[in-house]
Amino acid sequence: MTLDLSRCDDRELASLAVAGQQQAFKELVGRHKSAVFRLIRNNVGDTDEALDLVQESFVSAFSAINRYDPARPFRVWISRIALNKCRDWGRRRAVRSFFWLAKPIDADDILESDAPGPVREAESRAELKLVRRAMMDMPTPLREVLTLRTIEELTQTETAAILGISEKAVETRLYRARARLKGVLGEAEA
Repeated sequence: MTLDLSRCDDRELASLAVAGQQQAFKELVGRHKSAVFRLIRNNVGDTDEALDLVQESFVSAFSAINRYDPARPFRVWISRIALNKCRDWGRRRAVRSFFWLAKPIDADDILESDAPGPVREAESRAELKLVRRAMMDMPTPLREVLTLRTIEELTQTETAAILGISEKAVETRLYRARARLKGVLGEAEA
């Protein structure tokens, strides 16, 4: 008789992974890779980089699975690892741009088409691009809170646990991030 891993909760799967069952970790990856991808993509703004960072996050999680605390939700643990990978990526990118003094090539610039589209669709894309740019220009602590609370729809408690800050700090950062975003979008309309 084999164990149906799809019926196990995250804590059980993590325990099985610690015991050496790679299929249990594979099940954890399957459950959480979409959420981790969204979290990373919304933090780095680049789909290709996000895919690489998702892989790095799960490789790090696999090598550290014996340090996972089953008293905490697995999603919080893997999200924290993912955010640390985003921070590392940001530091590496800053160092590279300092030395190379080159503007990174955005995939959006390469893939944009000159074909005219409906006006409404163009306006929506412009607004989305403006919001993305405004988020990427925010300080990392504000962007992380805004992403976790607004896009990932995590609770204030979950966000605080992932970031290792108090719930009050989450509330304050979210307020500041929203005010900053509103200011940038308000300037764009003017």
